Amino acid sequence: MKRSAFLFFKALGLLFAILVGIGTAVLGWFDAADWINIVFYSMATSALVLWGWHHFSIRWIHSDLKQDIFSQVTKKEKIDTEEITHEEADEENFFFRIISQYKWALGGFLLLIAIFIFVSFIVEGFFSGRTLVSFLIFLGFIILASVVGSYITVQKNVFIGICVLIGLFIIGSLTIPGFLSILNMKSMLVFAAFLGLATIGQTLVALLGGLDLSIPFIIGSSNIALMSMISKGVPPWLAGLVVLLFGLGVGLINGILSFRLQGQALILTLGVGFFMVGGVQILVAMNTFSAGTVFGVVPDWMRNIASMNGKTIGLPIPPVIIIWIVSALIIIIGLRYTKWGRNLYALGGNRLSAERLSISERAYWVGVYVISGFFSALTGALLLGWSGGGFVGVGDTYLFLTLAAVVVGGTSLLGGWGGYGLSVIGVLVLQVLNTTLIGWGLSFEGQQFILGLLIIPMVALYARSPHIRTLV
Repeated sequence: MKRSAFLFFKALGLLFAILVGIGTAVLGWFDAADWINIVFYSMATSALVLWGWHHFSIRWIHSDLKQDIFSQVTKKEKIDTEEITHEEADEENFFFRIISQYKWALGGFLLLIAIFIFVSFIVEGFFSGRTLVSFLIFLGFIILASVVGSYITVQKNVFIGICVLIGLFIIGSLTIPGFLSILNMKSMLVFAAFLGLATIGQTLVALLGGLDLSIPFIIGSSNIALMSMISKGVPPWLAGLVVLLFGLGVGLINGILSFRLQGQALILTLGVGFFMVGGVQILVAMNTFSAGTVFGVVPDWMRNIASMNGKTIGLPIPPVIIIWIVSALIIIIGLRYTKWGRNLYALGGNRLSAERLSISERAYWVGVYVISGFFSALTGALLLGWSGGGFVGVGDTYLFLTLAAVVVGGTSLLGGWGGYGLSVIGVLVLQVLNTTLIGWGLSFEGQQFILGLLIIPMVALYARSPHIRTLV
């Protein structure tokens, strides 16, 4: 073994011993032990780990490099004893090569530890032997998944998403009583269905390299418009049809305008969303006291579709889950096996090449925004059946969540790579994570903090992959 490698392994052992000592001190502090005992046992465990690492791992690595764990070999001494060759120059960078090679894994590992410590301090009663063991099992699974993932070269985004989802299920089921109950599973699927339907349009728009920021405003507008029409005596089925047509119309406006002003498409959809939600509130507010909240009686069949107690053909499965599954299958099959899907990927990957194949960019661009508007309006209508009352702010969280689901799933925001199957994984990851954070007792602010903290490295992880345009 080279000398720099030897020094690296010594430093690694020292770091591990320090971390064990810190962990011992934290456990003693949580157990309200005397500070003298905390110091003594922390130092003792650190020294024991340090000795064991040195004796069983370092001393027998190379017989010529048996040195004290705290000894140092300076660069000057090395120059005095032998001439530095090209091979030795490379050797000096051993530590930095190791860190560079595994920097993402190391960063993720430290991030998970930081989150665990953060939650332990802000949530009273969270830290216990059970949660500590659960966290260690979770880390073990992540390490195993990372090792297996290093041998996977095809559909790596899918593998990463599924591993994250399984890992969250593991830590949730071990730390939260009743996490795997039928009621909780049904609840997670219902909320995931709402988010999943809203994410359909965002995914399709992202595949062309755009974003639709009007989604939450269409959801809120559809929600209060539907409740207002029902309260004024309009038949629910007719009111629902009007709301869906409204979503199609907003999507058409978004598509036409954003195609002409693609450089400003992001701000344009945001402006259209504000315009529409303001206009709907003005209409709803006529002869009433409130434009943001509308009360009324929601038909039983509409409640049945979206409530957790809803039934599908007598089966205890909420119809909204079935609607999401059917919609997801149609979109996934359409993207993968139809000419429409192939053309969509072609446009997102390289518009110039798609134009030479006589693929109409305008038609596809406008089309995905129309689909986005339709599913946003459908989500708003279904949320009315769940809440029982119209509220204009019901879609506010979906501005962040639809983008997060697309990103966490691994669909490229630059277009041409990904798909709705990946977004489904992203939706499930976000829902399980949100349920776990709520089960731990985190406040809404704490949930937002951790969600944002996890999405940043996910974006960085997927950003490392070359864009599809560089591969064409």
